[in-house]
Amino acid sequence: MCGIVGYIGHKEAYPILVGGLRRLEYRGYDSAGVSVLHNGNIQTFKCKGKVSGLEALVSGAGVPEGTVGIGHTRWATHGPPNDVNAHPHTSGDGQLVMIHNGIIENYGTLREELTARGHQFNSDTDTEVLIHLIEDIRRNADVSIFEAVRIALNEVVGAYAIVVMDRNTPNQLIAAKKGSPLVVGIGREGDYYIASDATPIVEYTKNVVYLEEEEIAIVDVEEGFKLMDIKNRERTPYVQELELKLEALEKGGFEHFMLKEIYEQPRSVLDSMRGRLRPDVGRVELGGIRDYIKRFVHAKRIIILGCGTSWHAGLVGEYLFEDLARIPVEVEYASEFRYRNPVITEEDVVIAISQSGETADTLAAIELAKSKGATIIGICNVIGSSIPRATHAGSYTHAGPEIGVASTKAFTAQVTVLTLMALHVAREKGSITESRFHRLLIDLDAIPDKVERVLEKNEQIKFIADYYKNVSNALYLGRGYNFPVALEGALKLKEISYIHAEGYPAAEMKHGPIALIDEEMPVFFIAPRGGAYEKIVSNIQEVKARKGKIIAIVTEGEKQVKSMADHTIEIPDTDECLMPLLTVIPLQLLSYHVAVMRGCNVDQPRNLAKSVTVE
Repeated sequence: MCGIVGYIGHKEAYPILVGGLRRLEYRGYDSAGVSVLHNGNIQTFKCKGKVSGLEALVSGAGVPEGTVGIGHTRWATHGPPNDVNAHPHTSGDGQLVMIHNGIIENYGTLREELTARGHQFNSDTDTEVLIHLIEDIRRNADVSIFEAVRIALNEVVGAYAIVVMDRNTPNQLIAAKKGSPLVVGIGREGDYYIASDATPIVEYTKNVVYLEEEEIAIVDVEEGFKLMDIKNRERTPYVQELELKLEALEKGGFEHFMLKEIYEQPRSVLDSMRGRLRPDVGRVELGGIRDYIKRFVHAKRIIILGCGTSWHAGLVGEYLFEDLARIPVEVEYASEFRYRNPVITEEDVVIAISQSGETADTLAAIELAKSKGATIIGICNVIGSSIPRATHAGSYTHAGPEIGVASTKAFTAQVTVLTLMALHVAREKGSITESRFHRLLIDLDAIPDKVERVLEKNEQIKFIADYYKNVSNALYLGRGYNFPVALEGALKLKEISYIHAEGYPAAEMKHGPIALIDEEMPVFFIAPRGGAYEKIVSNIQEVKARKGKIIAIVTEGEKQVKSMADHTIEIPDTDECLMPLLTVIPLQLLSYHVAVMRGCNVDQPRNLAKSVTVE
């Protein structure tokens, strides 16, 4: 989950590296470091903490000169966050430096073997073991740095994205990937940029190559770009053009990326529907799954895979597909799926959901399902990422870059695409009436404007947040389509404010959680009008009888719940199956304001990283 950036070319490397690290800091912020090669000398700066701390360290020592370098921002796996474990890591002879994202699973065995051969290690990391292994191979086999890297990668077990710099080969960087993302940007004048994702590259070039599994890139300012694999076979690079825009990576006047991304949801939902939702002609058109629509129609079962917020979106998808398309659905944590020997058949359709398209657990689950013959459909946000390449077909969400670690617009974009898929399948299958189908198209088309109206409640929501900013615990309750929203609301509060919160189906409150309710406990009810409205009113009465604090999200004009609640937030009315697209917005804003009032780092909450690329 670490952030990698590398540069080789004709410009000064350090400004490019540190600027790239600032862009990549959402991938990890336990420590940061850079190494720059100049006139045969490598200068390395690294320290615990954020990129700003690294910049201060470099500023105090003098900015390193050189046109080749590598940088890293870390999310710790092996070894605690400290200066020594920070990347880059250096070989024993000081000739090589390397940055790494991933986990080398057999590093313990390799470390013992290398120690027996005289190697000494300074850190607790698996990364240092790998760079010592590369050094050992090069010294004993008398091979090039590329060949040493290639041989070493055939000996390691696990996942990696690495960049290696060699004092003896100053015109060259070596990059390799397996299980962790890596992209190479090709500049105009022999400049090359290497990164975990495209965010540090977009201001320099639009031409990129996404490395495939077990590929090794050799970028050389004199000989150009060459692509090999770990079996020493030459590969043909596929150069893509980035669609990412630089302004999408800036805060645009907002205090935090999270707030910006919450406010982008009218646009991101609209973009996820653009060209797909056709209420004027009564159609849903999803070109990405056109060739697989019959697989959906004849599926015996749909399995939805995801982690975190994507899993919550998948739960909404379960309601949608079962309600509209009448297909049985199971929603699975991708992180657990392959560890319980699941029953998968060729008649199953598997939908894998991931914002980044790089989630390691989801990728592993995809490979298992694919090996059993299931049809794999992807839903993700990042074009060119690993999940779209691993699936048979799918749909991008078109939410735009999401920099805040806590997902907001990713959730609503995923739910939007799931809604379109469910409607498309239902129409093809004939499981939905024409009148309801057309009504839902019209209602869905109106959602972006209704999200805008919910955002207008921001000041009211901020007032409510101030009232509950110092609580220690919170409950979130919803029924039907809004049960997953309760889970997502609780997750948001936990992630960024560090308040313990739990989401439950409202009816389950009587089966345990009601014991927690007293006059100090805020209970957030997602209670718009719908099929279970009277039931949730009863649940609210049960909480009120025990003096719990009631905060309710209700439909505009609602009176009954309003008379019982301590605070209410009104949202526009829409069809029940579309309600999650509206009810989640106040909970996102509430979590944001609570976290800001508590002095928390909203965009970079402790212990979390945006893209979970290790298991």
